[in-house]
Amino acid sequence: MIRLAVLFLAWFSLTIAAPAAQAQDSPWQLRLRGIGVIPDDRSTVNIGGDADVGDALTPEFDITYFITDKIGAELILATAEHQVDYTGNVNLGDTMILPPTLTLQYHPMRKSGDFSPYFGAGLNYSIFYGESAGTGFTNLEIDGGLGYALQAGFDYWLGDHWGINADVKKVWLDIDARLNNGTIRADVDLDPWIIGAGVSYRF
Repeated sequence: MIRLAVLFLAWFSLTIAAPAAQAQDSPWQLRLRGIGVIPDDRSTVNIGGDADVGDALTPEFDITYFITDKIGAELILATAEHQVDYTGNVNLGDTMILPPTLTLQYHPMRKSGDFSPYFGAGLNYSIFYGESAGTGFTNLEIDGGLGYALQAGFDYWLGDHWGINADVKKVWLDIDARLNNGTIRADVDLDPWIIGAGVSYRF
């Protein structure tokens, strides 16, 4: 009877421990950050002067899937509103931007302790929508564009599941904008820095 009880307790302990081990080895990880999108823009405007894209603050959500212990693929999702100015003080209009970004990351210390840095590179495709021309202008249109992204950051794990995260991304992105039915045109190298901090969750 005692032997049966011991066997039952051992089986019960293994049954409880197995999901925990599976959860710790899950390939999925989520993050929620607050980010600042800071364009490092340069532009050419057909009427002279410069077109400038303003900074923005917005939440960002991302999903990471670990292909191996140290290699992960991260999909970054966010949307933000930016103001477009001419020569720094004339409001040309506002636009929303949806910039999904997919990066391949290397996590050299993922299972070595609480501190886990990573480095990544990938592609960004920015979609502009909800364009609204400023006072005195009409028909603001901005084409989407494909760009390259580099990334560096770290997770600091506070326990088995929750951690804090800091992240910096640089995106190289060239866009075309038109105003007043195309009579005003701008070629803008947007090239934003994306700086964020938030929380991480691993399953």
